[in-house]
Parts: sequence; C-alpha cells; structure tokens
Amino acid sequence: SSQNLSEEFAKAARQLKKEAPRIQFGKIDVTHQHDLRKEFNIREFPTVKFFVDGSREDPIDCKGVRQASAFITWVKRRTGPSTALINSTDQAEAIIHANDLAVIGFFKELHNDNVEVFCETARDVPEMPFGMTASEDVCANYGIQKNTVVVFKKGKPVHNEVLEDGRQNKLDLTRLIKTFTLDLVTEYNLETSVKIFDVPVENHILLFTPTNSETFNAIYDNYKSAAAEFRGKIMFVLVDTNETRNGRVFEYFRIREVDVPAVRILNLTSDAKYKMPADEVTVENLKEFCQSYLNGRAKLHLSSEEIPEDWDKMPVKVLVGKNFNRIVF
Repeated sequence: SSQNLSEEFAKAARQLKKEAPRIQFGKIDVTHQHDLRKEFNIREFPTVKFFVDGSREDPIDCKGVRQASAFITWVKRRTGPSTALINSTDQAEAIIHANDLAVIGFFKELHNDNVEVFCETARDVPEMPFGMTASEDVCANYGIQKNTVVVFKKGKPVHNEVLEDGRQNKLDLTRLIKTFTLDLVTEYNLETSVKIFDVPVENHILLFTPTNSETFNAIYDNYKSAAAEFRGKIMFVLVDTNETRNGRVFEYFRIREVDVPAVRILNLTSDAKYKMPADEVTVENLKEFCQSYLNGRAKLHLSSEEIPEDWDKMPVKVLVGKNFNRIVF
C-alpha cells in the first residue's frame, strides 16, 4: 500500500542520511501540484524518481522496490559500483553463502559489453547481491569456461546463463534474475499478488485448480516441470479455486467450477487472454501451449456466451463476444 511504501521510504532515508549525506530525500503530495504531475508524467502512486546531478531532465524511475533495505541498495548502486569485484574463490564463497540468493558473473575480461549489461542489471535488481570476476582460478573452481551468469540459491547453483557477445539484452537478463525472487510457481494470494506484478515479465500463465483434489499433486508436478523451461519468459501462477478470496480472478477469466483444472495465459500489456486448447494438464500440453503463445500462434480466447437464437429479431440486436466483431466491424 501507499502508506506502507511511505514508511519504508522514510526508513531508507534515515539510514542513508547517515551513510550517504549527499543524497537528499523529498516527498511531494501531487494532488494539487498539477504542473509537476504533468512534467514528470506521474500516473500511479506512489512513484519514486531519482534525480542526478541537479538535473530535472530524465530522472530515473525506481519501480517495484518496496523494502527499505532494497531501496538503500538501489540508491547505492546508482551512485557507486553496482557489483562487488571478486578476486578469489573465498570472496566468491562468502557472497554465495551469506545470502539466500546471489548472482555471480564469470567473465573472460572485465571490459566488454557483457559486463556492462551485467552491471546495469545489478542496478535494477537490488533484492540480490551481485558479484563479478575475471579470475581464471575462480572460473575454473566453478567449472565455468564462457562468459556466464550464475544464480546461486542457498549456496547451490540453480541457473547458468551463458552470455552471447554483444547480443545480451539487459531487460531479458533482469526479467530472468528477478524471477528467482519468487518460487518457480507462485500461488496467487493478496500477499503474493504485489510481488507477482513487480517482476517485469508481461506473460503470465495461470493454472486454476482446487489444491485439495486427488489429482492436484500430479498436475502441479507437470506445471512445475514446464515452468522450469520458460523461466524469465512466462510467469507461472497457481490459483486455488477453493479459496473464496480469489473470486475476482475467476470472474475476470470467466472460470467456473465445471471448467477446472483450467489453464490460461494473460498478456499484461495488451490484456489479451488465451485458453490452453488441450484439457489435460500434461507437461507436453503445457509446453506446446507456451511455445505456440511465444511464437504468436496461440488463438485469442474471447470469454463469451453463446449467440442467442433471436439475437437479430428485434430492432436492437443482442451482441455477445462471439458475434461482436462480425456485426460491429
């Protein structure tokens, strides 16, 4: 909530005042400040912007950062180095084992496009510590031969991403790494919904099923298997249809009890919905659905009632989703 973020913001400001007194903090209620609101294109609340070197041109947006600790890290990485330089295996191990999650970049040399992309990504993912190394000994210790980003979870490597020279996209890397702040499959509830939307992945797949059904474990295992393959490209979400507080989500997707288990893909940017053509939630069906969606082959799902038989009998025609485009356009 706005109130919550305001408190975290204040907490971070107090801490940074001691550690980095050069950084000034301010809070504006833009209710009556229409000019400022327009100038800085403020569309949602709260919005946090970071102004550099006294310039009001192009401030940096601070999005999706909600904890004071992450906010402090975000600011520090904007004003200083975003990544710790690692020269020994001991240093690497210290970073990897001191935190639940850690990201290490292993490079042939520390001056190339890949390193730049890595450091940029570190600025946008303040929830995790980042380290980088070009030490042959350190790379050899982890069996790394190419420019590679490794995500460690609880001290163990959980993902290796080999970086292509000059072709690595910062947004793709940011998306991928941010997904590790969530589980492979995230169960939807009031608490996690905020986190789900903070990860900049615009494609979400949702599995609607009662979690207490006999078939749940098998279906969930299949869903997790598919999730591992599309990490960073599609966010996998579980919606428990027994949970009455999820009612609005069922309504939005027009899911009824008779339909479950059901699988839908939602594109957050266009708000377009897609329905998995197959009924069975198998790994193959899920993979095929996700792949066809990413390739732009999935059919748009229009939630619609059947066309009433007498829809055109009267001067005012009855339109539903299925005949809307044909009649109106």
